[in-house]
Amino acid sequence: MKFETVDLGLQKASRSPVEMIGAAVLEIDTPINTPDNNDQPDSETQPKRKRKKSIVWEYFAVKTVAPDCIRAYCNQCGKSFAYITGSKLSGTSHLKRHISLGICPASRQKNQETPYSKSCGSGDASGPPKRRHTATPGFVNISFDQDSCNHEIAGMIIRHEYPLHIVEHRGFNEFVQTLQPQFSTVSFDTIEANCYAMYLREKENLLNLISGMPGRVCLTLDLWTSNQTLGYVFLRGHFIDNDWNLHRPILNVVMVPSPDSDDSINQSILACLSDWHLEGRVFTLALDQSFSNDSLMRSVRHFLAIKNPDVLKGQLISANCYARVLSCLAQDALCAMRETIERVRESVKYVKTSESHEERFIELKQQLQVPSTKDLLIDNQTKWNTTYYMLLAACELKEVFTCLDTYDPEYRINLSMGEWKQVENLCTYLKYLYDAANTVTAQPYPTANTFFFEVSKLLVELTHAANSEDPFINNLIKPLKEKLDKYWRESCLILAVAVVMDPRFKMKVVEFTFNKIFSEDAELLIRDVDDGLHRLFLEYFAQMLYLPAPSVDEGDDGITRTDMSQEGSLEASFLAAGDGLSDFEIYISETNGNQQFKSELDQYLEESLLPRVSEFDILSWWSLNRLKYPTLSRMASDILSLPVSTLSADSVFHTEFRKNGQLQEFFTSCNT
Repeated sequence: MKFETVDLGLQKASRSPVEMIGAAVLEIDTPINTPDNNDQPDSETQPKRKRKKSIVWEYFAVKTVAPDCIRAYCNQCGKSFAYITGSKLSGTSHLKRHISLGICPASRQKNQETPYSKSCGSGDASGPPKRRHTATPGFVNISFDQDSCNHEIAGMIIRHEYPLHIVEHRGFNEFVQTLQPQFSTVSFDTIEANCYAMYLREKENLLNLISGMPGRVCLTLDLWTSNQTLGYVFLRGHFIDNDWNLHRPILNVVMVPSPDSDDSINQSILACLSDWHLEGRVFTLALDQSFSNDSLMRSVRHFLAIKNPDVLKGQLISANCYARVLSCLAQDALCAMRETIERVRESVKYVKTSESHEERFIELKQQLQVPSTKDLLIDNQTKWNTTYYMLLAACELKEVFTCLDTYDPEYRINLSMGEWKQVENLCTYLKYLYDAANTVTAQPYPTANTFFFEVSKLLVELTHAANSEDPFINNLIKPLKEKLDKYWRESCLILAVAVVMDPRFKMKVVEFTFNKIFSEDAELLIRDVDDGLHRLFLEYFAQMLYLPAPSVDEGDDGITRTDMSQEGSLEASFLAAGDGLSDFEIYISETNGNQQFKSELDQYLEESLLPRVSEFDILSWWSLNRLKYPTLSRMASDILSLPVSTLSADSVFHTEFRKNGQLQEFFTSCNT
């Protein structure tokens, strides 16, 4: 690279300090016209300078424009920059920015015509300066990739629900150009296509995952309505893959013009079964009780029986959403004290909406020396947990609120100590509901065995409260307990079957809990759970009999081992041949107690319980024991993925039916 050489035209002895520094720069940093040793200034007239390694001198040349001024000139656009003025050395940072940030118009034009990449060559001045590997330890030279940037922008839009038109906004493009001048503006159509392509890729990956696993898929159905009375049916899948990981992706969002129509719901389910190849692979379905009714449930059961084998005659199909039940209980409790809660809300508003009011409130709190750990906040009445937070914080400061009218004459909203006591009691029972709801929002999402304990624990607490001698607590909690009783009786089979799959508890915890809660009805209900487990296992065992016969390797006298024993595999091949005796094997299993059938379920139930530890990973345990329990482990994988809630984690505390669903979750949750 040729730089213009500056002829100083001076003898060494008569050079000024600025001129000597300029000469040294030329001798060190320019690749040509380096004077020989005889022309080097001696140590008395020229200070020794460390050899420069800056890359900028591939793009700049220096010229002496005055006896005490040397400037750096861009080789591409010709613009000059300060370099040495008098005894001041300006450095090279501003020169680097001129090239690397694309400020140089000539460099930017060349980069747009021929994008610079690592593979284009070594030192072409049309590209930005290469970074020295030694400049920042661990930093490598990364070439610009427009396609990768477009992909990341599409992901950003989906993840944060930005409008697609953001890519055409001036502010967005100016910001991106500052970060990366080589970035080319993306059109609305391009980014829309990128978002859809990302969805199709994720859908294909998820479809391959579902198709490759041996287990079944549980479905939850939720209905969102819009202000135009259109309905959006959200179908979420719940399943455990081959590596024993639990997945909960949204599979379909179907717009239905008549949300109240049974046929609309059935057609939405049919679309999901078809799109995801789930005919014959649905384990169970859960609906939200806020829109389901007896007619719809009968219609759904009949429809699934046609498209899918009936599991336990549809007993696992549920119209009870646990999160929705908790939300209804919380709303009932809040509604029972709505007048008192409204006065607390107005008191909090009085303090939080005026700086002067808040200052006087804080002064009084300090004078009374009232400790508090929570901040006052005004609740969002569409989320009951925020009302719980508000009441909890206000109760901590009840002494301040009680005295506030004497300290601040403008405050006229006063609650008696008896009313504050009622609010405290309300918070006690709201906490039970709040803790139970947090189980549904936990990440990672808990397996189905968790909820038996949560529901039974909540039921015990409400039962004790409903029997309280305090009339206020009795009247407040008794209606809540009756609603939870109804949910428990309708869902206890599902919850109990799931907890039996936990090797720390098995049937023992069902027997203990049912005897504690149901008293005289306990024995009958325990028998129902045990019978249900055995009938369900029999269905899985029968399904295993009809699996395709395993292949025989050439030169191998034995049959490749599968989930069944060798004898079972031969019997399956014989029965599959259509000899008319396909039901005989099942009959023998039931009447004579086939050892393969009994040994797997009954052996599991009869073995000692594992120690009860909180950090137990039930999916890992079944993964390690799937060879010991081949049929039972497959049944366990389906049972443990059973959903008890149809709501997403961000909707658990909502008090209103959802409007205008956020379609971004449809895209992003496919790889959850």
